[in-house]
Amino acid sequence: MKELKIGRRAYRLPTAAFIAGFSIFLGSCSNENGQNSLSPKGPAAQTINNLFIPVLIVAILIGIAIIAATFYVALRFRHREGRLDNPKQIHGNSMLEIGWTIVPALILAVIAVPTVSTIFALAERPTGPDVLVVDASGKQWWWQFELGKQPMVPSNIVTSTELHIPVNTKVLVRLHSDNAIHSFWIPELAGKKDVMPARTNEVVLEASAPGTFLGACAEYCGLSHADMRMRVIASSMADWEAWRDDQIGGPAQAYTGEVAQLTGATYGCTNCHIFDKSTKTNYGPNLTHLASRTTFAGGTYELNRENLTRWVMNAPSMIAMQAKDCRLPPPATCVGMPSFTKNTPKGQPVMTQSDADAIVSYLLGET
Repeated sequence: MKELKIGRRAYRLPTAAFIAGFSIFLGSCSNENGQNSLSPKGPAAQTINNLFIPVLIVAILIGIAIIAATFYVALRFRHREGRLDNPKQIHGNSMLEIGWTIVPALILAVIAVPTVSTIFALAERPTGPDVLVVDASGKQWWWQFELGKQPMVPSNIVTSTELHIPVNTKVLVRLHSDNAIHSFWIPELAGKKDVMPARTNEVVLEASAPGTFLGACAEYCGLSHADMRMRVIASSMADWEAWRDDQIGGPAQAYTGEVAQLTGATYGCTNCHIFDKSTKTNYGPNLTHLASRTTFAGGTYELNRENLTRWVMNAPSMIAMQAKDCRLPPPATCVGMPSFTKNTPKGQPVMTQSDADAIVSYLLGET
């Protein structure tokens, strides 16, 4: 029996060491998605960080104290020959019971005061002509950004995936969803905010310096949740105004002739997308100024001819979609973009390489 106990102890020690080492290894893995909530680049994120760090320090100190107490009790009251297994009982010790009730309550109270204060500070709604108002809509699975007509924007602008803002400017983002529950999160600029159907939530963004700040949906919302990314691009006011004016203008090429025929009657792209006016919304992303973006497909792929051609011809091969029935007539329903080369319903045309090249050239603004 003693040999069995020794064997079990010998087995448990390396197992525990392996679990501890593997946990440390996982915790040290690099952050490949580029999001970093510990590197605030705006007032809201800095406010959150100013609360998080002191609370983290308190939590670490309490954690160390608990671990130390656990080791002390385990060693101090371990089984020994000739000693009773039950230690001295402290039930009814009023001082101890009052102490371990009051001390945690005081700690929570100390943490609660700055926490509540921070919540109210972040909930303040900015107003005035120098505030940029943006309506962000969570789709399946991409983000639409609409800048309605306002003092800073003379005409409606609809874009997707990439939101351009001027630095040192408060941006009130109104959050909407017409499908599932999403979560809007640009960690370097602000905290998370749920995006819910039939309800409008708000979050305030502000960048202190130019840069590109990555974000993602932080609430599981379906098949391609992991590909529902976004980015906020902050620039000087002059550069932002140049972007704004370009978006308000029409497409780089006239939307006529072969491209209009291909995207309209031939392949039905216009059922979901708009190609010639950046002021309108549709079921899918507005593609009038797609060439001005650096990414597409929910921010998953770099915008270049190779990626875009693959996407136009067979999008479901690049991102998971419930799109097999997208080219069927009603009452068939789908989520996503259909393939024009595979699973094509009978009677529907298969996209040729030359047709795809013509569409991609138009989207990239190439002649």
